[in-house]
Amino acid sequence: MSKKLFTAKEIQILSKNTYVKSVSSKGITYTDEFKELFITQNEQGKTPREIFDKCGFDEEVIGIDRIRSSGKRWREAYRKNGVLGLRDTRPGNTGRLRDRELSIEEKYARLEAETNLLKAENELLKKIRFAERGMKKK
Repeated sequence: MSKKLFTAKEIQILSKNTYVKSVSSKGITYTDEFKELFITQNEQGKTPREIFDKCGFDEEVIGIDRIRSSGKRWREAYRKNGVLGLRDTRPGNTGRLRDRELSIEEKYARLEAETNLLKAENELLKKIRFAERGMKKK
């Protein structure tokens, strides 16, 4: 994390940017849309400074070190996990284990959701195989 703290005025300026999910005195949370845009434009040869500037961020407010480290972190996450690596997983994952035992209804709902996911995956694989067979015949 950067040592630079944001003032109240800088927080107000940053929070108006459409690519900022939230901002505090210590850090910025960017939208997933911005991270994907960053990766796309960076692969096209644009520098992190150019991308941040084009998207309405002031380099003086954010700081060049924060821009570089964000870009480096996002590129690494994208290389490892693709677009899913850029997603902010904090809201859905508290990291705490459940203290209580799940009820029968909750277990059933969870198993049903898992079954539906597996059915969808199977359907997708069938479509892919069907498409591949069509390509081989031609």
